[in-house]
Amino acid sequence: MLSTTRIVLHRLMQARQSTKLLQSARWYGEFNVNLPLAQPSVDMNMGIPVKGEKILATYVWIDGTGENMREKTRTLKKDPGGVQNYPRWSFDGSSTYQASKGENSDMILVPAAIYPDPFFGGNHKLVLCEVLDAQGQPAATNHRHKCKEVMDKIDHTVPWFGMEQEYLFLDRDGHPLGWPKFGFPKPQGPYYCAVGGDRIFGREIVNTHYRASLYAGLALFGINSEVTPGQWEYQLGECRGIEMGDQLWMSRYLLHRVAEQFGVTVTFHPKPAITRGNWNGAGAHCNFSTEEMRSEGGIKAIEAAMPKLEATHKECIRVYDPHDGEDNKYRLTGKHETSSYDKFNWGVANRAASVRLPRSVALNKKGYLEDRRPSSNCDPYQVTRMIAESLQYVYKHHSGVLNSEKFGAYVPDHKEGVRLPVLSFRCGCSVLVRQCEA
Repeated sequence: MLSTTRIVLHRLMQARQSTKLLQSARWYGEFNVNLPLAQPSVDMNMGIPVKGEKILATYVWIDGTGENMREKTRTLKKDPGGVQNYPRWSFDGSSTYQASKGENSDMILVPAAIYPDPFFGGNHKLVLCEVLDAQGQPAATNHRHKCKEVMDKIDHTVPWFGMEQEYLFLDRDGHPLGWPKFGFPKPQGPYYCAVGGDRIFGREIVNTHYRASLYAGLALFGINSEVTPGQWEYQLGECRGIEMGDQLWMSRYLLHRVAEQFGVTVTFHPKPAITRGNWNGAGAHCNFSTEEMRSEGGIKAIEAAMPKLEATHKECIRVYDPHDGEDNKYRLTGKHETSSYDKFNWGVANRAASVRLPRSVALNKKGYLEDRRPSSNCDPYQVTRMIAESLQYVYKHHSGVLNSEKFGAYVPDHKEGVRLPVLSFRCGCSVLVRQCEA
């Protein structure tokens, strides 16, 4: 017994000495994750056929976190056709942070968009849903409902959106994929758009997600590795109106599902704790244009949009991540290709700006603007709605309702700390009014 105790104490001393050496030395650890990932760990027996006209419909929704997604699958006797023909369903909201424990916890799933299912294949479908509470009202994290109202009202402007979704792969221990367990990778520089086993981690997942997204009919435009090792980006769009939010949420769902089969997790947090040193964060830049902006001389409409976006900067920051802007504070520091959290600026080809105009837009005098403020874990319904409201509608300030022109009215910056309540439609007209708290 005594000898066993001595052995344990000796090993503890060795571990302590090793830790001190690691802490005192400046070094870069070796990559020690089992790479490449190669084949998915599970094939789910997808070769088993489903006979007859039956289809498997996987209902997908956003849970009470406003970030994570849930799903469950049901059998339908045959393909119902349009999304309006898919039946509503219910689930236990007390287990998804969407209802209190106990009575009346049923939440309602309302089909909103359907996509071919790349996992079950065949004629099976993924069904993106809105969530209603027991009273039939939109759930707290159902921002699609309000976004759809706004997009319907501005559809005559032919609004196009595109989003650039960044994310970071983690192993099941929550450690960035490819990073050494002790120490850090070599500094940023060799990882962006890179090739090579010492700088690229997770390409198998990325390529599978790419193909799955195209199979599902999503407008996935491209992919690339990002500045931080283990970080990737895909571009989605262009999408008209509400389709932007629908497709981005479905693309996130597909990414989680694909990564799951490789035994890897995905984080959309803009700046996980381990990357808060000299590493780039993750965003979801949003590109936007109207038909007028894309037409000859459209640069005038684009430039006219800048004071409108500046006027709503604080409100944009608040809704551009699911935690009232708190997540984005870690990312929008004015460093690592980001703008400042509390200041609005814009410029041509300026990646340190809140809003960037690509060089091609300045040269061609038409095109689109890029809002670089949204966090990677943003709700795209919130982002696209806020951009549309900022540019298209009247805002009511302390001095009263300002005159509205085609792209809305300029509003002075709001007082520090003032939050704006939920928008409401007035008199059934097409003008949205936002009332500031005094």
